Amino acid sequence: MKVLYAVQGTGNGHISRSKEVIKELGKNCEVDVLLSESQHEVDLGFEVKYKLKGLGFTFGKKGGIDYYTSLKNARFDKLISDIYELPIDKYDIVVSDFEPISSWACRLRKKPCVSLSHQTSFISPKIPRPEKPNSVADFIIKWYAPVSIPLGLHFKEYDSFIKTPIIREELRNCDVGNKGHYTVYLPSFEQKNLLKHLKKVDVKWEMFSKHYKGEPYVDNNVTVYPISYEWFINSFSNCEGILCNAGFETPSEALYFGKKIFAIPMKGQYEQECNAEALKEMGINVMERIDGNFSTELEKWVNSSSKFHYKFKNVIPEVAGMIIEYAEKYKDTDDFDYTKINGLPVDKQEENINIFNLFN
Repeated sequence: MKVLYAVQGTGNGHISRSKEVIKELGKNCEVDVLLSESQHEVDLGFEVKYKLKGLGFTFGKKGGIDYYTSLKNARFDKLISDIYELPIDKYDIVVSDFEPISSWACRLRKKPCVSLSHQTSFISPKIPRPEKPNSVADFIIKWYAPVSIPLGLHFKEYDSFIKTPIIREELRNCDVGNKGHYTVYLPSFEQKNLLKHLKKVDVKWEMFSKHYKGEPYVDNNVTVYPISYEWFINSFSNCEGILCNAGFETPSEALYFGKKIFAIPMKGQYEQECNAEALKEMGINVMERIDGNFSTELEKWVNSSSKFHYKFKNVIPEVAGMIIEYAEKYKDTDDFDYTKINGLPVDKQEENINIFNLFN
């Protein structure tokens, strides 16, 4: 059986998760890897057969996405040509971790594609969202990498097709300790913007900055590191708590480790706003933005005992098994009917069929 596994390379989460599933699939299948975009610091650990430009985002330095740079660097002509030229007919099944080229190639040629990602869970109306949902953002998430066979991931199994987080094997086997420091990973902020706040709270901070490329240095009670996978895992597994964005992988791993969490959603990132709502429902400290009260809120959090421990089960064998089952089921399908599965819960199909017709 031959599988094409396509990974979105913006950020480290997609790659960290995909490494585990690819390794499991490799026990029974021949797996080729597609990687689009390259804004990450984690090694995939596998040969990449297709390395494509894709359509990613550039992290800003003030808490959000740098949309100007993202659009300036986009190559829509290359994106379209890659969609049409990707040889998906060579594979029994395609797996897309929120990767647009493979998802659109399958949709336009009516080939089955397993959509395995946190973003896939957003097709469910049951996941937590802010009081004022953003229908435009929901639409963009849905159509950035369109879903055909949904296999979502979230903090809880909010719907029938949603699984709990994939925790990497090395973290499951990691020796977790507590050396009393607090780890900081806020990739959308420059370290200078954070230092003035952290220095007001008298604990040891270990900050990892996506925007700093030099040697580690100490400024008062804060040690600043460039992004290093080994250094980060050592700091993270031995911290008292972590200050991070409201992404998916890092909070999931912190919950698995039983660490204190303070989450700040990236500005203008609806996915993280929804994650923040889910984390708040779980009792996690969340602050919408860094403002003049930030150091006060940090002080309260540091002095609190708000730890939550979720021993997420190992879903990797189950997920890999489901992908193989889908490959067997659809291996002879030459005209996959998206209007029947269409990536939506059954009770929402009729309501949304007109949207799908716009793209057919």
